[in-house]
Amino acid sequence: MSNIKVWKSESLGISIEIDYDKCTGVGECVRVCPVGVYELVDGKATAPNIDQCIQCCACVVACPNNAIKHSSC
Repeated sequence: MSNIKVWKSESLGISIEIDYDKCTGVGECVRVCPVGVYELVDGKATAPNIDQCIQCCACVVACPNNAIKHSSC
């Protein structure tokens, strides 16, 4: 069973899923996100600022492990 964490923005109607079995904490999502949606916590990506998301999909493209699923991408 996968260890998937989900963040939702009710105001934007979007969700971000991060598969913690795939996430190795490289931090590319943190680096490429133009609005600071992501943070690394205990070596894993988190999306605490999802309400700031501009739905550019850079995080999905940048993740080397395909650990991020974004409802808009």
